[in-house]
Amino acid sequence: MGQTITEKILAKSAGKTSVKPGENIWLNVDVLMTHDVCGPPTIDIWKKEFGADAKIWDKDKLVIFPDHYIFTANKHANRNVELLRKFAKEQDFKNYYDVRTDRYKGVCHIALAEEGFNVPGTVLFGTDSHTCTSGAFGMFATGVGNTDAAFILGTGKIWEKVPQSIKFTFTGKLPPYLTAKDLILTILGDIKTDGATYRAMEFDGEGIFSLNIDERMTLTNMAIEAGGINGIIPADDLTAEYVRVRTDKEFEIFRSDEDAGYFSKYRYNMNTIEPTVAKPHSPDNRDTVKNVEGVKLTKCYIGSCTGGKLTDFEYAAKILFGKEVNVPTFVVPASTQVAKDLEHTEYQGVTLKKIFEDAGCVIAQSSCAACLGGPDDTIGRAVDRDVVISTTNRNYPGRMGSKQSDVYLASALTVAASAVTGVITDPRNFIT
Repeated sequence: MGQTITEKILAKSAGKTSVKPGENIWLNVDVLMTHDVCGPPTIDIWKKEFGADAKIWDKDKLVIFPDHYIFTANKHANRNVELLRKFAKEQDFKNYYDVRTDRYKGVCHIALAEEGFNVPGTVLFGTDSHTCTSGAFGMFATGVGNTDAAFILGTGKIWEKVPQSIKFTFTGKLPPYLTAKDLILTILGDIKTDGATYRAMEFDGEGIFSLNIDERMTLTNMAIEAGGINGIIPADDLTAEYVRVRTDKEFEIFRSDEDAGYFSKYRYNMNTIEPTVAKPHSPDNRDTVKNVEGVKLTKCYIGSCTGGKLTDFEYAAKILFGKEVNVPTFVVPASTQVAKDLEHTEYQGVTLKKIFEDAGCVIAQSSCAACLGGPDDTIGRAVDRDVVISTTNRNYPGRMGSKQSDVYLASALTVAASAVTGVITDPRNFIT
């Protein structure tokens, strides 16, 4: 029997010719990423286990992005950034992207791609569950806890079990009223939040390869919402072009063998999928937008590693152009590069930034912001009795702030349409 793309990449990392699901192997880590929430405790564990005078196993392979709780007056959050700054100075490594400097990049998962750390065929671990986003580049990427990260920090290795794979094949062409967010919410509704527990979610088919890089990242980003250890899309010419512009590292492209073994397989036709939402309080509480139309909203939110990429804002701008929002609507670019792109990318001769400003949106600084709640002064944060529709990835009670709020997850098209009307609205009312 042949091997899946995930098995091939893990075999390469382990120095083996092949591996099989269930096998435990030592992996040689290509990149370790952490941020302001998990970085300080990871460093504390590392110092305790490896000694106060320990050195990073490889300075070029550690990346730290403050991005979660940063634009806040909260002293505890600010203290975490100070600890990272001190660590970067002590260890004298270059891949620390400090906040409030010209090196600041924004949300780690998007910055990893923009800064050339996502390389096909490699292995990347991060102290964040949405590290699986990087799998859009034909690589193995997954989240780990602080203790495992501390071990990687000291040795460059990790003990990992090879996962089984589930294959999701998409045919057809994405209609103008759909986005990748609708696709992944459809999958979650089918397999639920435990349907891919410790399994690789592999996305393939003509429909997948017709998507741009931003949209592919949306799919792999939410693999963890089904319990997946990783999401992965085989690299193609589009991937290779994106990567080569951002790094001179050599890379190897892997693809699954035709006779590779899978735990299960699913097939979807993009032309038959409708605009989709996840109702409170779980990402798998799927429904069609049409079925929940009319739910009165108090906030709309377009941002996060899932829905704050340039493509997401291009989607939103098509609907918001020449219109005004009827509820507070927050636009939060996932990265500082995306924020810059909003100032130069145009729709109908008008920059996206101006379209959002003219529509009455609040444009915030690039960060995770309200996606995971955060301190009380976090912009866009949900408060008691808020009903929010958002492009983020989770809607558990309290995820975006108050436990007494309701959060609906949807595409940027659906959020923008809803912002105009003030109630949940099918984007097909604006786009045919």
